[in-house]
Amino acid sequence: MNPSHHKCIIIGSGLSGLVTAYELTKNGHSDFIILEGRDRIGGRICTNEGIDLGATWFQDHHSALSELIDELGVHRFRQFNKGRSIFIYSSMAPAQYFENDPNTPSAFRIGGGSVALIEALRSKVANKILTGKAVLNISLKQDGLISIETSSGTYTCDSVVLAMPPQLVTGIIITPSLSEDIQHALTYTHTWMSNAIKVGINYKKPFWRDKNLSGMMISHISPVIELYDHSDIEDQSYSLMGFVNEGLRDETTENRKKRILTYLSKHLGEKVYQYEKYSEKDWSQDQFTSSEKLKSIYISPSYDNPIWETSIWEDKLILAGAETSTVHGGYMDGAVLSGKTAAQRILKKFI
Repeated sequence: MNPSHHKCIIIGSGLSGLVTAYELTKNGHSDFIILEGRDRIGGRICTNEGIDLGATWFQDHHSALSELIDELGVHRFRQFNKGRSIFIYSSMAPAQYFENDPNTPSAFRIGGGSVALIEALRSKVANKILTGKAVLNISLKQDGLISIETSSGTYTCDSVVLAMPPQLVTGIIITPSLSEDIQHALTYTHTWMSNAIKVGINYKKPFWRDKNLSGMMISHISPVIELYDHSDIEDQSYSLMGFVNEGLRDETTENRKKRILTYLSKHLGEKVYQYEKYSEKDWSQDQFTSSEKLKSIYISPSYDNPIWETSIWEDKLILAGAETSTVHGGYMDGAVLSGKTAAQRILKKFI
């Protein structure tokens, strides 16, 4: 047996890649590996000391994700939204306060952070994941095998799943080349999260609640354009988490932090400065998420392009990832659906 040859190789250990692997395992297919360029797994799910700096929320209608969470025994809980929320629409006008309708359920979060879902999937396929394996070239050989050259070793397989942002696929040399239509779709499909800067601030106590504030702040003209209470499922660890205005991207880390804390203290009080930990992640600086084609989009783009279902190399090369799902594309639910679809295509061909 050739240890570098497998029936299937999955490129990317984000949610869609891990779901693909999990579905293959459930259906008796074990001859696969996952190649991951990062030194960690999870892709755009990234939890740092309880702060979800990547994918965070899901809704009632995200049924595929909900079913997976239940199947794996992962816990969920509602986003905290009690109290007054703050809306700032003009630097010349005072902040506006509003209360959420208690009859409207808030979004869900995953207990232990979104990484808990990743860890649950890892436990099912842990011995199949190879990190630090950035893919450089993929080529279909005359004998029908696919050769995959990485930053540290070459592998061959019968089928490959590219479970990664479409724009990053354009950075891989693929031979024979993909059709012009597919290359166009890969190039111009926005990568969810690629332009986001997220901030998380841990506190000993949820001081904002003492003021009957929900922790939610919305403003597109301020240093933080969205902010939310990010306390844990046990309500014993407290934090605020949100999205930073991209206009601060070119600021130094210290200047950006100063502006953010000054802004928050104006509306939440001086206890903002009594934090235990402050963390940020600028996804535009993550080479396995963003690319030179960075584009800022604030309204959810449409991810319903049927081109991702195209058979490539007689379905030996499959495009997957959150952006390739025709249902709830860009969301965790879309990533789950994409992984399930990719696994079904592999199973149909090889089992």
